[in-house]
Amino acid sequence: MADISLQPARPHASADSLAILVLVLGAITIGFAAPLVRLSETGPIAAAFWRLTFATPILYALTLSVRGVPHPAKGLRLSLLAGLLFAGDLAFWHSGIALTSVANATVLSNLSPIVVALMAWALLGDRPRPLFALGLFIGLAGAVGMALFANHAARPASLLGDALSAGTALWYGLYLLTVNTARRSMPAATIMFISSAAGAPIMLALALAFGEPIIPAGGAGWAACVALGLVHVVGQGSIAWALGRVSAPLTSVILLVQPVVAAVIGVLLFNETPTALQAAAGVLALVGIWIARLAAAPRAIEPAA
Repeated sequence: MADISLQPARPHASADSLAILVLVLGAITIGFAAPLVRLSETGPIAAAFWRLTFATPILYALTLSVRGVPHPAKGLRLSLLAGLLFAGDLAFWHSGIALTSVANATVLSNLSPIVVALMAWALLGDRPRPLFALGLFIGLAGAVGMALFANHAARPASLLGDALSAGTALWYGLYLLTVNTARRSMPAATIMFISSAAGAPIMLALALAFGEPIIPAGGAGWAACVALGLVHVVGQGSIAWALGRVSAPLTSVILLVQPVVAAVIGVLLFNETPTALQAAAGVLALVGIWIARLAAAPRAIEPAA
């Protein structure tokens, strides 16, 4: 998950084939995040530290193109707050990935559009359309089903992992609302850089406090950590660029590629084949998320990860 554009799609944007291709690329790229956490050969929070550490220099390079833009004190404070909230988001989500299936962790974290819409309604007055209530009900029913129908004998801690993954949505909702305010005075690339740079030391401190292994055990672990940094930049960057150029309904469908990709990788790499009821609940959750995205205010369509 990272700072992405919170602007509504332009009416004429739905036919932009390049933007659609880039959006698909971004969604697929983010789908690799959860499996890479598993492959990092570190603790889950330590993996988040390396994710931000390897992403920060690239993000700094991106800020050079907008360095002439003023950075008011309020924008800097909000960006630092965004870093704190994003650290909470990654701590919950990466820890959830370690305790539950990749599919559950990814789908449950994608409840964030529902949480963001509710927060935007309560705090900013962005009232969603009546259809949102249907999406909310279906999405939550599917999420509960995924948790209840999982194979808990294979993963005894999966309920805790599911709870942590779902809790990610709250952190990410607060993060997005903070970024939305910060973007009134600062460019997105700058917010991404500051929030990532601020979040990295927090992740390192948490990893040390929980006694996690920090250094990957071998070359494969280092490769996974570097790849996490690239996913952080390329995946979210692609989506940020494409969001203003693709219609909201099409965006809502394409972004559902992310949890599907993660689930497929979970089956192929970790033999995490879901039960029939769990798979059905996962589809139900994705349908609910899709409906909620369509019915929510534009700021609530952003993806997790």
